[in-house]
Amino acid sequence: MGSAYKYTVLAGNTGEAEPQTLARRKSFGKSPRTWCLRFVVTMFTLVLLFQLWSALIRATHAVEPGSQGDCDTPDGGFQCNSSISHNWGQYSPFFLAPSEIDASVPSGCEVTFAQILSRHGARDPTASATAAYGETIEQIQSSVTNYGEGFEFIKDYQYTLGADQLSDFGRQEMFNSGVHFYNRYQILARNNTPFFRSDGQQRVVESGQKWTEGFHQALLGDSGRAGGPADEFPYKMVIIPNEDGTNNTLNHNLCTAFENTKLGKEAQKEFMESAMGGITERLNNGLEGANLTTKQAVQIMELCPFETVADPQATLSQFCTLFTQRDWEAYDYLQTLGKWYGYGNGNPLGSTQGVGFVNELIARLLQKPVEDHTNTNSTLDSDPSTFPLDKKLYADFSHDNDMLGIYAALGIYNATAPDSVPKKERRSAQELSGFSSSWAVPFAARMFVEKMTCAGQNEELVRILVNDRVTPLQNCDADSMGRCTLSKFVESLSFARSGGRWDQCFV
Repeated sequence: MGSAYKYTVLAGNTGEAEPQTLARRKSFGKSPRTWCLRFVVTMFTLVLLFQLWSALIRATHAVEPGSQGDCDTPDGGFQCNSSISHNWGQYSPFFLAPSEIDASVPSGCEVTFAQILSRHGARDPTASATAAYGETIEQIQSSVTNYGEGFEFIKDYQYTLGADQLSDFGRQEMFNSGVHFYNRYQILARNNTPFFRSDGQQRVVESGQKWTEGFHQALLGDSGRAGGPADEFPYKMVIIPNEDGTNNTLNHNLCTAFENTKLGKEAQKEFMESAMGGITERLNNGLEGANLTTKQAVQIMELCPFETVADPQATLSQFCTLFTQRDWEAYDYLQTLGKWYGYGNGNPLGSTQGVGFVNELIARLLQKPVEDHTNTNSTLDSDPSTFPLDKKLYADFSHDNDMLGIYAALGIYNATAPDSVPKKERRSAQELSGFSSSWAVPFAARMFVEKMTCAGQNEELVRILVNDRVTPLQNCDADSMGRCTLSKFVESLSFARSGGRWDQCFV
């Protein structure tokens, strides 16, 4: 930091006072009131200069662990320690995925329909994971004979994470997402209340509620709004039960053959054995006597994101400092494998889990009744009060794994060939045509489906954004902005319209 600023001697500061200066000093010394005034002015000036200097330093230097500042914003997502936090796979705080195509609404176009499909916000580990993390910490503390440099904090560390519930940071993520949606689709949102729907799990319902709070606050703060739905808050939300055996397009649980597959875990095991052994060795060297397995080493890594998002300000956990950026890139790819082969295009039945939602989306886009025989809830979908077809804005709240199935059914990542995702060596998101677990399904992940009218176009166009990254549509003659005509887009969804491979679910 010292090299960034150069100081020079002020003019006249040669070590000897000029005659005028001596005269002023004598005069100044004769007036206590003048001396006090000069002193106060000088101190005030110094304080002001220090504040300006501090602001400059904050603006030009990376945020350090423990002093996050304004890391999470409605329009930018989480941007602190991005070389680390954007490589936490599905446990990354929400951030904007890089887009090769401008994500703003194209000039000359007007959005007439917008659908958000959102993952819940940041949460505690699942019940099984939190139990495993606690056991690993207990094993370390009961067996380590020497804590190496940087590992000393683990000796007295107390595991306090809960299970499954939304964190305060996650609540703020969802609030921010609601604000962003309103601002992005302001012209529509001013006078059109979205239709809200959520999976029945508590953290998802609460995420949806926080999202509506952000949306509503943005609406109230819109100076250009004249009247509108401000008096409708709190908004009504349809909650789909998620008990086993219940048809639910926002939570997979019906397709028996899919639920029994372990392709994702098998792919992760291969990668851990071939590419992550060095991380385990380094941890065991720093924790003499621990004898951690690679699976346990990954658990130690996961304490980093979970502890970070458990803090309302997302202050970086000490566990994060145990690993390098290269370690985190490997970790992100480990999670990418789990998602690709577990729930996405790499699983023969992955896309089938998203067929029901895609058919619901088609119904909304065309304003026609749902045609589906997979996991849609026909009771809810046939009732205009629980599945209206005349809305311009829709908001659904779900989980990461379900969103991956929906992405697959939509063909969003069809440009990523299934055999291009190797199990023993890492590939970046860029090499996989935009797919990675952190780019696709971070905490508070969101997919926007937009329908728009544009000057010079005879038919409405459809575009899809995943975490504000334009994903060029496949198999429907997309233009340079990633859009297809509505008719060709629907035609391209023949896999979903025909029910996918639902007939293979129960054999």
